[in-house]
Amino acid sequence: MKQPLQDISNLNDIRILVNSFYQKVRVNQLIGPVFNEVIRDQWPVHLEKMYRFWETLLLGNKTYFGAPFPPHAQLPADKEHFDTWLRLWQETVDEHFKGPVADEARWRADKMAILFLSKIRYYRHTGKTPLI
Repeated sequence: MKQPLQDISNLNDIRILVNSFYQKVRVNQLIGPVFNEVIRDQWPVHLEKMYRFWETLLLGNKTYFGAPFPPHAQLPADKEHFDTWLRLWQETVDEHFKGPVADEARWRADKMAILFLSKIRYYRHTGKTPLI
């Protein structure tokens, strides 16, 4: 009998979520090439940063310090890329977790996709650069 899904409650859960998600991202035909081109051989560094980022957002442990948008400002990405990113994220959350923190993970990713896409389009069309 399959165990009922638990909520995201600790760093190990964050690692499971992030690792499972990026396994899907790396092989996705649409967004995989974008991520692989930018990250190249720095996947361990990127994953560690993502553990800290999501741990800070979801668990309140202040382990991430930085500005998440600027590294994304020049990505060759548009709505279909963000839709794919979000679909993979939601799917991964649903496969591994259930509860209020899992719900928050889905909600935050949705808002982040909307915001990042909007900002990328703004900077692409104005020629301006992010402050940080």
